[in-house]
Amino acid sequence: MEMMNYLWIGLGVAGVIALVLMGRYVGRRPRSPDFGVELPERRAGSPKTGAPTTVEERSRTLGERLGKTSRSLGGALRTVFSRESLDAAFWEEMEEALIAADVGVAASTDVVARVRESRPETTDGARSLLETELRATLAHPDRHLRLDGKPAVIMVVGVNGTGKTTSIAKISHRLAGEGKSVILGAADTFRAAADAQLRTWGDRLGIDVVGGAEGSDPASVAFDSYSAARARGRDVLMVDTAGRLHAKANLMAELEKIERVLLREAGEIDEILLVLDATGGQNGIAQVEAFTGTVGVTGIVLTKLDGTARGGVVIACERELGVPVKLIGVGEAMDDLIPFDAGDFVTAILREA
Repeated sequence: MEMMNYLWIGLGVAGVIALVLMGRYVGRRPRSPDFGVELPERRAGSPKTGAPTTVEERSRTLGERLGKTSRSLGGALRTVFSRESLDAAFWEEMEEALIAADVGVAASTDVVARVRESRPETTDGARSLLETELRATLAHPDRHLRLDGKPAVIMVVGVNGTGKTTSIAKISHRLAGEGKSVILGAADTFRAAADAQLRTWGDRLGIDVVGGAEGSDPASVAFDSYSAARARGRDVLMVDTAGRLHAKANLMAELEKIERVLLREAGEIDEILLVLDATGGQNGIAQVEAFTGTVGVTGIVLTKLDGTARGGVVIACERELGVPVKLIGVGEAMDDLIPFDAGDFVTAILREA
């Protein structure tokens, strides 16, 4: 009997020890390596949790995210439209408001001239015509991502600090949500943490990453990435490239080499996306010109649009260079890189007017 008591006591102690160990194991969470990469969670109200569906809801939601541009441009225009007469000062102030929002001098002058030539009789009429002209300026027919190749190839370029790698992760997340399998090519072999940064995103999203040794030939990584995408039957290959200053000819030549390799292997590149930081304003125009002249940019990803009053740069880019804005960044969450809708955008930035 005494032996049985000892046995029960022993089993009880063992049970307590097991529970303590299990609690410690469950309580420990694996930590992602810190490469300076933000890993934002899904925002409430994202496409999978109830996104706005009507034009009014979409424009209101977008207007809230584009608050700085909306308040700056809308506030200035509200002052303009409060004037009693459509005199010379009225038109001059309208033009100045657009220029201040980084719509660009040429674009602002042309838009105001067309509104004025329509001879509105009231300030309300002038506002309606302004909205119509801005929509017409953004009437580019090609805003969808082309994904025709098998695999489709997307090459992503841009200068340092624009949010290029994070944008790649967010686009991959969006494509995966649409049922497409993605593989990432880490062709930025110049920056020490670039490969690790992309792999952190890959691990987070469950997406394979193909890379190379630091300092290796970026074009070779692009080749290996495409070969892996074909061999593994992936739908989309996204190739990250080194962030570089658009004025550095030798570095831009590296982009040309990556483009040639991908064209040779795939036959065509579905998209060459240039990631621009919206807070840079008109400086983005020079970047678009340089990159388009080097690799033939097919679309713009405009990041940090929620953090600037210079949202009019969207209009400047399209009017000056004819390159469509395809995606815009309006927040830090994974679903905050959204397809650009010209109508919603114009309504949003004019909502305060």
